[in-house]
Amino acid sequence: MPDDLRARQRTGTGLGLVLALVLGAVLLTALPEDEDRPDARGCVPRTVGSWSADEGLTSEFARYGDDATRADDWTGGDGTHSVRLPDGRVLWLFSDTYLGQVYAPPNPVGESYAWRDTAAPLVRNSAVLMRDGRLESTLPAPLFPDPGPNQWRWPVAARVEPRSPGSSEQVLRVVLWVRTAAAAPWIYGTPTATEVATLSLPDLRVESIVKVLDQQLVPDPSRRVLFGTTLVEEDGWTYVFGGDDGQAASRPVSSAYAARVPDGRLGEPGAWQYWDGSDWRAGARPAAVLGDERRRTGVGSAFSVVRADGTYVLFTMAAGTAGLTTVTSYWACEPSGPWHGPTKDFTPALPQGQVAAYNPQVHPALGGRRLVLSYDVNWLDPSAAAAQLNRNVSLYRPRFVTLRLKPVP
Repeated sequence: MPDDLRARQRTGTGLGLVLALVLGAVLLTALPEDEDRPDARGCVPRTVGSWSADEGLTSEFARYGDDATRADDWTGGDGTHSVRLPDGRVLWLFSDTYLGQVYAPPNPVGESYAWRDTAAPLVRNSAVLMRDGRLESTLPAPLFPDPGPNQWRWPVAARVEPRSPGSSEQVLRVVLWVRTAAAAPWIYGTPTATEVATLSLPDLRVESIVKVLDQQLVPDPSRRVLFGTTLVEEDGWTYVFGGDDGQAASRPVSSAYAARVPDGRLGEPGAWQYWDGSDWRAGARPAAVLGDERRRTGVGSAFSVVRADGTYVLFTMAAGTAGLTTVTSYWACEPSGPWHGPTKDFTPALPQGQVAAYNPQVHPALGGRRLVLSYDVNWLDPSAAAAQLNRNVSLYRPRFVTLRLKPVP
């Protein structure tokens, strides 16, 4: 593999998602006004009413990542997802992750930033445990080994469910994206497969990894769909959302897709049902639930869905150049849509420099009445990203905001 490709791939999820947002965000526009209405089922259209920075959570990840007493723990990462375990702990899952030692400022060029050595390990996935709001430890990383040469696994959404339907024993299921190294424009790998890992509780030992949707035979990589960017549990089903990588092949937009699985069966490929445009069917070819190239509506490479008082709300990056800094939302009465929007935007804080926000993710695992959303940050210039993330370790970490939803006027 050429050295320049290796260097670009080291920025992993961050660079991949940022590039996809750069290419695709400028192409998103609102749906026609007459389609932005509640449907006959009577759910209430919802959008962001207000938001505020969640300094406590953001500071906690900074504290843990900057702790110089540890030499082999998480110091930064992206692809931020979370799940609450039965014993009350919260497991945080990350895609590309820096490990190793962090050094107090000044950095080698005299700036007042905590920094890491350029030889610090970078792994494709990691998991960090939180108890009572405080991060405690990093599990041995990578938690999920590479499935083959030039392939890797990125963990996405996860949930605790019965080991099998009706079982009293619970396990943790983690949805994984498999990607395969490739040349440009696939500098973050071609989409390859969706897998589900089963982990025992409470020790979080990986018991098995099962492939639920193989996409290698889809000839156009931009049409391949990976599931698990977000999931919602409802009425005995787990609704799992996914997306394609349309922007990487210069298609106008990326699209969102939906699948559903009965409780206790996420690890069974035959139990997955895909929305095919008219119904949920096992083995069906997934049809987009949000994404129209003619109207130029769609989602970023990673997005999140939450169910609020009967309404499904989807968060993704906003339209136009604001998509590098601004989050917007869509709403629907069913996971299969129709999805309406985008609605009100909001722009959370970003550190100084040539940076972008991406991967907005909601975190129901944090509980309570608040709705917490994280967003990841990365350096925009791929040729300078690794150097910038090492000279200022605070860049490549999640930030958090707390949201309040309200009915659409």
